[in-house]
Amino acid sequence: MTLAKDISFTEADIVKLESEYATKRPQDILAFALKQFDNITISFSGAEDVVLIDMAAKIKRNITVFSIDTGRLHPETYQFIDRIRKQYRIKIDVISPDAAEVEALVKEKGLFSFYKDGHKECCAIRKVKPLRRKLATVDAWITGQRKDQNPATRASVPVIQLDTAFSSSDRNLIKFNPLANWTSAQVWKYIHANEVPFNQLHSKGFTSIGCEPCTRPVLPNQHERLGRWWWEEAADKECGFHEINVTPGNS
Repeated sequence: MTLAKDISFTEADIVKLESEYATKRPQDILAFALKQFDNITISFSGAEDVVLIDMAAKIKRNITVFSIDTGRLHPETYQFIDRIRKQYRIKIDVISPDAAEVEALVKEKGLFSFYKDGHKECCAIRKVKPLRRKLATVDAWITGQRKDQNPATRASVPVIQLDTAFSSSDRNLIKFNPLANWTSAQVWKYIHANEVPFNQLHSKGFTSIGCEPCTRPVLPNQHERLGRWWWEEAADKECGFHEINVTPGNS
């Protein structure tokens, strides 16, 4: 299926594109996305995202990348963000939460309310609202979601979807998940084969890395998401970036 550049995608278009690209290589999906949209950005936080940056940089110059700085990331993560910026010679738009909202939450509930109340409130302020602010400025975005990251919430992640979580009444936001069908082993095979840099926390037992208070190492052979929000059920292990998306035709 070939569409004119920057055309407005309908739900029917997305269904057809998802079917056409469902089994294609991540590089093919990325090439289509980058060709189709000028105003498109890559979400960067983990190992999968750097794989996408590495792939995209080989397809197109001057790719745009953003990262959410919650204010509570590990020191290694901040160092990692800067390393990626320098190595790929790209600008990374680092988005921060609203300081007044963070201050109000901490003043009312303290610094660690999520251990008692659940992480959704804190993530909404520190991650989801900054993300919504960023996505309001683009036509499409690219993420490192994989189906095997969380079988309870991501088992049906499509490679292309209408982002129902962040679209508005007057614009459809398109979301590309080129690595949806890859496994963690495939991600790390690519990283090692292409000498892609990775967060040094991975060498310390961390598999899925988020904010410092909400992330811990996992044991060998444990699922990668067990280290995130470990005090909650598997179905709750989402921050709000992806959990409320509904794939057209599969709602």
